[in-house]
Amino acid sequence: MPLTVKLFSTTKRLISTFQQGLLTALFTVLAYSPVYANQAVDKLQPAIAPHKVTIHMAGDSTMAIKDPKDYPETGWGVPFATFFNDATTVINYAKNGRSTRTFIEEGRWAKLMSTLQPGDFVIIQFGHNDESNNKPDRYTTPAQYQDNLRRFINDVRNKGAEPLLMTPVTRRYFDKNGNIKETHKYSPLARKIAATDDSLIFIDMDAITREYFQALGDAGSALRFMHIRPAVHPNYPNGVRDNTHFNQLGAREVAQLVLAELKRINHPIAKQLREPDPKHLRLSYD
Repeated sequence: MPLTVKLFSTTKRLISTFQQGLLTALFTVLAYSPVYANQAVDKLQPAIAPHKVTIHMAGDSTMAIKDPKDYPETGWGVPFATFFNDATTVINYAKNGRSTRTFIEEGRWAKLMSTLQPGDFVIIQFGHNDESNNKPDRYTTPAQYQDNLRRFINDVRNKGAEPLLMTPVTRRYFDKNGNIKETHKYSPLARKIAATDDSLIFIDMDAITREYFQALGDAGSALRFMHIRPAVHPNYPNGVRDNTHFNQLGAREVAQLVLAELKRINHPIAKQLREPDPKHLRLSYD
């Protein structure tokens, strides 16, 4: 091998050895430096997720998430879930046609309880199907209805979470004098439970929604429910006139009524709202 090449090869190895030694020394210093040592250790630790507030929703079709084939029918729990910040999770267990009894029998309550954590909130709203005595597959006697609601409340509390009881939202049936009829026979039963439990958070959505839709009148309230003329919407070619279930507008407004009541009573859930986009602050209704 020529001397020049041999010297170059030897020099290259010496430089490489020196560089490796220098890097080793540098890394040793950094590893024992308090700042870098902590960073290295921190990378080995599992990331700690920020605390999330979880709101669980138990109810029937007036609260539930819908299949696209049923649109524009919308449960009020759907727009309600969009009101909150990223530190808040809303889990909607509500299902069409469920009463307190069938919600238990089908394992839906057990599923909710299996994920419930201390500090969570559970919104409980049943009644439409419990009181349907012409539908034995879902009907629940008044005594069973109250027992089931008390069970829900106690189960939630035993988990260190907070129950929030509601009466069912109103149906839209006007009498001959232009007043919305009180059709929920089981609302007084839920009110009775709330009246005998001072620590229970209770919202009378039957009364609140009836007053709201009453103020809108017959024509105005119809725009919030599933009233669709024939040959207008592909999901309802023959049309539909449904005075129990909301469309998107009705569901959003009912969700807003719930939020307004939560704010009125200064409930912790109302403190978890999404921050408005700054550009929206430049807008106004006036």
